[in-house]
Amino acid sequence: MHNTTALLIELGAIILALGLLGRLAGRVGFSPIPLYLLAGLAFGHGGILPLQASEEFVATGAEIGVILLLLMLGLEYSASSLVTTLKTQYPSGAVDFVLNAAPGAVAALLLGWGPVAAVALAGVTWISSSGVIAKVLGDLGRTGNRETPVVLCVLVMEDLAMAVYLPILTALLAGVSLAGGSVTLLISLGTVGAVLYIALRHGRIVSRAVSSDNAEMLLLVVLGLTLLVAGVAQHLQVSAAVGAFLVGIALSEEVAEGAHGLLSPLRDLFAAVFFVFFGLHTDPADIPPVLLPALALAVVTMLTKIATGWWAARRAGIPSKGRWRTGGTLVARGEFSIVIAGLAVGTEPRIGPLATAYVLILVILGPLTARWTEPLASRLTRRPPDKPQNTTPVDQSEPAHAGG
Repeated sequence: MHNTTALLIELGAIILALGLLGRLAGRVGFSPIPLYLLAGLAFGHGGILPLQASEEFVATGAEIGVILLLLMLGLEYSASSLVTTLKTQYPSGAVDFVLNAAPGAVAALLLGWGPVAAVALAGVTWISSSGVIAKVLGDLGRTGNRETPVVLCVLVMEDLAMAVYLPILTALLAGVSLAGGSVTLLISLGTVGAVLYIALRHGRIVSRAVSSDNAEMLLLVVLGLTLLVAGVAQHLQVSAAVGAFLVGIALSEEVAEGAHGLLSPLRDLFAAVFFVFFGLHTDPADIPPVLLPALALAVVTMLTKIATGWWAARRAGIPSKGRWRTGGTLVARGEFSIVIAGLAVGTEPRIGPLATAYVLILVILGPLTARWTEPLASRLTRRPPDKPQNTTPVDQSEPAHAGG
C-alpha cells in the first residue's frame, strides 16, 4: 500500500510539473523539450528530488513514448509520398548525412570514445527534430511557404534512414558479429520493403480492417496493433520505434487522420515522460565537463544544417530567401537525438550528458535560427551601393554638348 501511495504521489507531481512547464514554454514561445530534460535532471540521480517508487513505471512510459512518437510521424506520410520522396530527394538526404553525421563521428573519435560511440554520436548530430520543426513552421505561419516541402522532404529522408540506421546501431551496441549484423540489417530492410509494398498495394484493406466509426474502438485497435508490431519488431532486432513508424505508414489517410486526433494527447504525455526519463539517468554533475564540447558541436552542426537546407532548397529552385529559411528551420535537434543517445548510453555513459547538453542548446537555438537566419543572411549578403564617380557636375541649364 505504501509503495502504491508513493507511486501515485510521484507520478502526480511529475505530470503536474510537466504540465506547468509546458504552459511556461508555450508562453515564452519555445519547445518544452529542454524544460522536460531539465525536469528529468531535477528528479534523477544527483538531482534535487530523486525519484524512488516510480522509476520503473516511468521507464515503461518512456518506451511507449518513443513508440508513439514514431507512430505519429508515420501517420503523417503515405507510402506513395515516401516512395516519391526517395526517388526525387535522395541527393539532399545524402548531403544531409555527410554534412551532419560527420561532425558527431569525428567528435567521438577525438574524445577517445571508440568507433561504436562514433556511430551513435553521428546519429545524434545528424537527425533534426520533426516535432520541434513542425511546431516552429506552424508558429511562424510558414506551412504554406514554397520552401516548406523541401524541409519536409529532408525530414522524411531522415525518418526513412532511421529504419536502416537504428538496427545497425542496435547490432553494434549489442556486440553482434558482422554476419549477425548483416542478417539484422537484411531483416530490417525486408520488413521495411514488405510494409511499403503492403501499404502501396493493399493499404485500403489494412485500413478497412482497422477502421471504426467508434472512437474508442479505433483507439484501442490502432494502439494495440502498434504495440504488438513494435514488440515483434524488437524481438527481431529491427527496433520497436521503426516498427511503430511502419504501422503509421501502412494506415491510409482517413484512418490516419482519425487515429492522429485520438493519439495526439497520449503521444504528448508519454513523449514528455520519455524526455524526463532520459534526464533521470543523467547526473547533472556530469554536464559541466561536456558543456564546452557540446557547445562546439552545436555551433558546427548548426552551420552544417543551414548549409544542408540551403543546398536542398537551391536544388529545388527556391529563391535565395527561401533557401536561408530552409536551412535555419532544420537546425533544431530533439527526440531522435535523445532516442539514439538513450540506446548508446549503456555502452558509452558519457554520451548521455553530452547529448543532453547538445539537445538543450539546439532545441533553444532552433526556433531562433528559423526566425533570424534569413534576415541576417540578407543583411550580410546585401551588396553595398556603388560609389559615385568623381566627376565635375554638369550644368543642367545647358546641353552637355554645348560648346564655348
